[in-house]
Amino acid sequence: TDMWRLLLVLVCGTSSALVRVPLRRVSSIRTQLRASGELEAFLKGHHPDTFNRRYAQCFPPGTPSLRLGRSSERIYNFMDAQYFGEISLGTPEQNFSVVFDTGSADLWVPSSYCVSQACVLHRNFRAFKSTSFHHDGRMFGIHYGSGHMMGVMARDTLKVANVTIQNQEFGESIYEPGTTFVMARFDGVLGMGYPALTENLGNPVFDNMLVQKTLDEPVFSFYLSRRTGNGSLEGELLLGGIDEELYDGQINWLPVTAKAYWQIKIDSVAVQGESVFCPRGCQAIVDTGTSLITGPTNDILFLQQLIGATPTNTGEFLINCARLTSLPQVTFVLGGKEYTLTAEHYVRKEMLEDKELCFSGFQAVDMASSQGPMWILGDVFLRQYYSVFDRGQDRVGFAPARHITEE
Repeated sequence: TDMWRLLLVLVCGTSSALVRVPLRRVSSIRTQLRASGELEAFLKGHHPDTFNRRYAQCFPPGTPSLRLGRSSERIYNFMDAQYFGEISLGTPEQNFSVVFDTGSADLWVPSSYCVSQACVLHRNFRAFKSTSFHHDGRMFGIHYGSGHMMGVMARDTLKVANVTIQNQEFGESIYEPGTTFVMARFDGVLGMGYPALTENLGNPVFDNMLVQKTLDEPVFSFYLSRRTGNGSLEGELLLGGIDEELYDGQINWLPVTAKAYWQIKIDSVAVQGESVFCPRGCQAIVDTGTSLITGPTNDILFLQQLIGATPTNTGEFLINCARLTSLPQVTFVLGGKEYTLTAEHYVRKEMLEDKELCFSGFQAVDMASSQGPMWILGDVFLRQYYSVFDRGQDRVGFAPARHITEE
């Protein structure tokens, strides 16, 4: 019996070490607005400058997130966010869907005290119903690329799949002006960046998992599929390790160059095999909360020309769907290895009524770092490559994603 007990301990002791969080892929806010004919009006009202002027007086004076230029430091493009998973907060559990976002480090969900229209349409946290809730009282503000929010800080028990984190600090959103979050299919955001990236909401969730020793390894991995809702795996976040079933070949590791975002070095960016951008290397962040691939304005405008994309009045770039097979490949060289995207990978297809539209998956965002301008490798890149985020050795790994049900 002692032997059996030992086996049980061994089996049960490792049962929570690998935590699978299924991710759903749904249509983005931008797609919904386009379908309802409201996209242009929405973009006018949510331009950061207009937004700042309109809502600045609604926030306490000196809210750090309202400082001009702040939105360029913290890139959330939730207009295009598509992948969400479930978490729960409180005792008994209250469920929320969140974007697991490597481009931020805070956790927030809407509060039952929220006064914004967005909160009416989403699940709200009811602090008074949780026996494990701790009130904090401090205020916080977060400035997004496409909106602001403000709220109060709190602590409670968090569950992600079968892992429980005690005393997790998080934000209860009380004010989400504008309509960005009204359309969102997710309730909140769970940031997975380094602690340096937090606004002021305490220890990030993954750091608390490490402190509370809930995982085998200080690693998490993302698999993002190209499919939506047809019974196949739409995406998965694996906490505590790597799933070798979901990629081919070896993982190529890249050191993190600055511990805030998951920031790495790009050797160069080539179009049809010819090195065109950042020939002496540049910086990039690996961001599951950004849907597209972004880069410095001048580079991206030239890249749009090279792939034959023409601008629209909504700031997007259209491509003729009939020409996809003749478009050039775009290759990111990372750690000496080539990561090549064909037009099939970097073009976003959308149906508008009965017409198929093809949009460029590249977007201009000027984002500075101490080592020069930064690119963002968002979901357009991450759908093709299984990504591993290793806090133990401060590195990011990539391997070609195995799209099992999709060939």
